[in-house]
Amino acid sequence: MNKALLANDRDTFRDDEPPERDVAVSASAIATTAAAGSPAGLVPVLAFSGIAVAVMQTLLVPVIADLPRLLDTTPSNAAWVITATLLSSAAATPVLGRLGDLYGKRRLVLVSLGLMVLGSLISGFTSDLVPMIVGRAVQGFALGVIPLGIGIIRDELPRERHGSAMALMSSSIGVGGAMAIPLAALIAQNLDWHWLFFGAAALGAVAMAAIIAVVPESAQRTPGRFDLIGAAGLTLGLVALLLPVSKGADWGWGSATTLGLFAATVVIFLLWGRFELRVKDPLLNLRTASGRQVLLTNLAAITTGLAFYAVTLVLPQLLQLPESTGYGMGMSMISTGVCAASMGLAMMIASPLAARLSAARGPKVTLMTGLVLLAVGYLAGTALLGAVWQIVLVAILAGSGVGAAYSAMPALILGAVDPSASGAANGLNTLMRAIGTALSSAVVGVVLASTAQRVGSTEVPTLEGFRISFLIAAGAALLGIVLAAFLPGRKSS
Repeated sequence: MNKALLANDRDTFRDDEPPERDVAVSASAIATTAAAGSPAGLVPVLAFSGIAVAVMQTLLVPVIADLPRLLDTTPSNAAWVITATLLSSAAATPVLGRLGDLYGKRRLVLVSLGLMVLGSLISGFTSDLVPMIVGRAVQGFALGVIPLGIGIIRDELPRERHGSAMALMSSSIGVGGAMAIPLAALIAQNLDWHWLFFGAAALGAVAMAAIIAVVPESAQRTPGRFDLIGAAGLTLGLVALLLPVSKGADWGWGSATTLGLFAATVVIFLLWGRFELRVKDPLLNLRTASGRQVLLTNLAAITTGLAFYAVTLVLPQLLQLPESTGYGMGMSMISTGVCAASMGLAMMIASPLAARLSAARGPKVTLMTGLVLLAVGYLAGTALLGAVWQIVLVAILAGSGVGAAYSAMPALILGAVDPSASGAANGLNTLMRAIGTALSSAVVGVVLASTAQRVGSTEVPTLEGFRISFLIAAGAALLGIVLAAFLPGRKSS
């Protein structure tokens, strides 16, 4: 790597405008170096690692209803097993991205995977609530692998391969989440449920071995120091935001706790933003993040995450509800998982096609195409809920849409930030997706609970609730289309 060139890039980069000139020069230098010796198998290994860590999102979907019994606790307490992973992953992604920029992305990928293995083993060897929550929180740090992997791809591969490789890496978060459902269902139905965690630990260990064997450490480094106060402030703000989002239905949306945390979120982020604008080496460069391309892409990431997670929540319940409800399909856990896998397969197929579309028409067009597919899928889904094939069709449309949208986002982000900030920038984008899924979980949960009907001794979601959830997801996708329409039309690889 030409150190003088990179130093010149940093000197000429300005915080108050998109660094298009610097990105072009630096990307050219990186591509020249990478083309000389790109390691074979780098992209498959990174994609496998991304899929492995994304498994954490849906690992416990098949046993969610049984968690209170399995952990001998209340449903409200058992919900923390899911919430803990959400909170830790949201806070970890931008922090690990920044650490990767400073100290090496491969090193931080290995740290993230190591934490996944550790957390999985903690949860695998316990049936008590507190250590289970601790293990799940540690697992959540693994999600930092995805933005770090995107940064490695930019550093190590020639420019002409960026589009397809980044598309696959970005889509791995959805692919892993969808593909985990049938595998987790198979394990949960035939083995002790703790094997879910032992399987996750094995996946993490295999991914670590593959990273060590194949992926080189990037020479790209960001000068400066880690912003510890900024990281603490961001973590505190995210906890204050995501706690009431995920627990508001249990606490009451108008309760003092919920409203107090939302108010605290505003205060914390205002103070945090002021600090980040003044510190020499901020965790996140807010001037760059507030630029039109980065800001609109991140806002679109929230709407995409919100739309994506709706089908993940609705599909398993609709397929497994008894036929006596008049709309449930009465399918087994494993059969439901196989149907859910269609969404992951659609994402996997869509990502390389999306990369070709981005190369031909630009990532803005790809993002809008994905969001259109999402909106069409959910709007059609309000009427197509009467047969298994119809539900699978909705899942395929949604999966294709998410695969295309997620594939376009790294190109849009990296086309507007300096290469030395690629890890933190992609970490922020992954964070926005996580916030979208958290909002989706909260909103869809409220809708399904408020429209539920009693069947025997239990309350079950109604067809009306499913349709309202799909309409909300379609609305989120349509909002994303509007946001994406204001993105610059410049092509980016």
